[in-house]
Amino acid sequence: MDNTMKKTNRPPYGLIAVLMVGAFIAMLNNTLLNIALPSIMKDLKVEASTVQWLATGFMLVNGILIPATAFLIQKYSVRRLFLAAMLLFTLGTVLAGFAHVFPVLLTGRMIQAAGSAILMPLLMNVMLVSFPVEKRGMAMGIFGLVLMFAPSIGPTLSGWLIQHYDWRMLFHFVTPIAIIVVLLGFFLLKDKKEKVDIRLDFLSLLLSSIGFGGILYGFSSAGSKGWDSPQVYGTLIVGVISLVVFILRQLKQEKPLLNFRIYKYPMFALSSVISMVVTMAMFSGMILTPIYVQTIRGISPLDAGLMMMPGAILMAIMMPITGKLFDKFGGRVLAIIGLTITLVTSYYFSKLTLETTYTHLIILYSVRMLGMSMVNMPVTTNGLNQLPGRFYPHGTAMNSTLQQVSGAIGTALLVTIMTNRTTTHATELGQAAMKHLTGLPTEELKQQIMMKAMLEGINDAFLVTVGISAVALILAFFIKRAKQAGDTNEVKPAPKKMAKLAEN
Repeated sequence: MDNTMKKTNRPPYGLIAVLMVGAFIAMLNNTLLNIALPSIMKDLKVEASTVQWLATGFMLVNGILIPATAFLIQKYSVRRLFLAAMLLFTLGTVLAGFAHVFPVLLTGRMIQAAGSAILMPLLMNVMLVSFPVEKRGMAMGIFGLVLMFAPSIGPTLSGWLIQHYDWRMLFHFVTPIAIIVVLLGFFLLKDKKEKVDIRLDFLSLLLSSIGFGGILYGFSSAGSKGWDSPQVYGTLIVGVISLVVFILRQLKQEKPLLNFRIYKYPMFALSSVISMVVTMAMFSGMILTPIYVQTIRGISPLDAGLMMMPGAILMAIMMPITGKLFDKFGGRVLAIIGLTITLVTSYYFSKLTLETTYTHLIILYSVRMLGMSMVNMPVTTNGLNQLPGRFYPHGTAMNSTLQQVSGAIGTALLVTIMTNRTTTHATELGQAAMKHLTGLPTEELKQQIMMKAMLEGINDAFLVTVGISAVALILAFFIKRAKQAGDTNEVKPAPKKMAKLAEN
């Protein structure tokens, strides 16, 4: 990928460090915002089904742009891509920081997403071509430790800032750091890219944008418009048709935008499915938990952030440990244990009450994050290990795309379930209350009914994650330790030297 990699097998630690700082800032920004959602709902006067667009809209843009990253990584140097990504991210951060209406805030988030979409696949690709297979688990573990440090401090930092300042301070706080990262990249990254004879297929990009965008928009709109809305099922149908045409077109091209032939490698295909299912469960929990803690329980943003911090720290600590265990034992055992923990804790999250103790929430959330830390990185790395080196850009782009798509679908689906079930429970509770009243219900009683209905709606949504986790657990039993694939009739053998991996 760069001259450094071509001349030596020693990993380019300086390059990796700068990329990690950029990815850390992007990850920190996301975790800062989760705790802020209830405050934004109140300040900008929007509902949960609307404010969740700050999460799903971000993932929507990621899902649209990430398929192009395989092309971008092969076409341009790390330096150019990194600077472009960080400049877009910084611009979006500044715009969001001065937003006084929801559409402006959402626009800023989407510009941020345009930059973030490039950062993660770029960093993952550099990591893959820099470390041999036998050392990749530990390397990915350290990579995960750095990135998980953001979720460990993000919620608490966010809670403190919101408690003392306006929520816009979250963006003002990130802006100067992002500018410093841009300057670091400008002066420290010196890699050059040899001219590559590859052209962007604009029709494929258009089809993937309509396909992924239509599916994500359909799921995201269902919470406010309902599944029977023509706008919802219409965009879903258009999205599915466009995606099918996009996939068929990629299979016919010699140099596809996103190479779906990588799904001929069984461990990569299995890892993609498991990662999607786990991401759906993880992202939904990150949205539902702050709503329960702050809106229903009235816990302060700072205390809500402190509640989530032990789990995030535990997840960060576990990353290099699971990486080392992965190198020794493979991904199957880790995935089975981790998904069992995730399933059990998700079940207990579906039993929340108005009296659930703060300590119980901390322990439950921390154990859930422990389980998830044993799944994502080992499963993803195991799948990528089976791919020939020249398919790494496509593998990382595919994983990142599907992670964003599944995260957005999971968040939208479960927020929709929460919203619809809240309405159903409110109707049922209201009818039950009327049977025991001689007059109209008071405002206080109406508020109590809505709180109880929302609680039951959140419990129902978490119960769905139990089923989602069960699917992933069953699939985990089919995981085998992956070895890098050799020659097949349709796929060329992987290059033997790490230097040649970078050129592809």
